[in-house]
Amino acid sequence: MTYQKYLIIASKKDLAGVNITTQLSQFRNPILSTMKNSPSFDFYLREEEIVSDENLNMEKINKYDFIIFASKHQSEKKQKTLSIHAPGNWLLTQPQFGGKAGKVCPTSATFQKQLFETLNKTAKEHFLKNYQVTLECTHHGPLINKPCVFIEIGSTEMQWKDRRAGFVIAKTIFDTIENFKENPYNEIAIGIGGPHYCPNFNKIQLNSNYAISHVIPGYVSPITEEMIKEAVAKTEEELDFILLDWKGLTNAEERQRILNILDKLYLKYKKTSEIKK
Repeated sequence: MTYQKYLIIASKKDLAGVNITTQLSQFRNPILSTMKNSPSFDFYLREEEIVSDENLNMEKINKYDFIIFASKHQSEKKQKTLSIHAPGNWLLTQPQFGGKAGKVCPTSATFQKQLFETLNKTAKEHFLKNYQVTLECTHHGPLINKPCVFIEIGSTEMQWKDRRAGFVIAKTIFDTIENFKENPYNEIAIGIGGPHYCPNFNKIQLNSNYAISHVIPGYVSPITEEMIKEAVAKTEEELDFILLDWKGLTNAEERQRILNILDKLYLKYKKTSEIKK
């Protein structure tokens, strides 16, 4: 699993996406794009909203090994966040957010882990105070068939235009691309349960040997066999474990149902409380 050619996608309508790509352009060396054995990246600035599947240039996307969506994050609480997540929809309750019900994009647990570690480190090094660095569960479109990840600035216009936040995300993307290496020692996992911002999975991704790809949150209950199989199929690496946020599953009946599914699929599992973090 080697990624050499990366594509950074942003929307021209998205203040955070424009901020990040503007900052990232200073790191780009066009000569590297022509060299075979050096990782390199290009930009694709869309007219449509970032989550939209409309007019998505798949011919362009398919020429690259890995896709990074740079975008804004919105939340009702208006928290200042730097966040990372895989795209996809477990349910499709809001069609305006793109994608297809029950379908998620391919993603790499190892790349997400290294991106998350680098984001935490870079935010500290550049004294980006009051921003929460967090994973989010898998959610929203667009739906593509290339390994990908979203990296976002939240949650209001003031943060989207924050040049220091844009620089931290840009440097995180650049450093992760430059230094990404396969890690055969990581234990590859999918997260199940917990809230949208994944507090238990954050600690595990940052402070343990586990690398997490997709996260199925507790609020999409009932979590189905099809959802779990989709998360496994769309993880680039071979899966080692399912990590269960036990208290973040809705009730005892739901917990038992999920255990029955995991046993049926011969998937090993651990509770997040059992992982040293």
